[in-house]
Amino acid sequence: MDRSFYQFALKYRGKLTADDFSRFADAMFLDHSFPKSETNFERLSKYIEEKAHPVMRASIFDEIWRDYTDE
Repeated sequence: MDRSFYQFALKYRGKLTADDFSRFADAMFLDHSFPKSETNFERLSKYIEEKAHPVMRASIFDEIWRDYTDE
């Protein structure tokens, strides 16, 4: 993982036909307090559960996280 989760997830932004991943990424991009340099699952998960916009669901985060760690 050479880049942060935030940097990785940005690749899902801006789809013409929105899906769960693109809605998550768009909401994450607009969330100015999102921990942009974080690479730790526990810290990101806690942020998602406690402070994130409702569009950023934990289940979607888990799926994107799997892609992130597989890369």
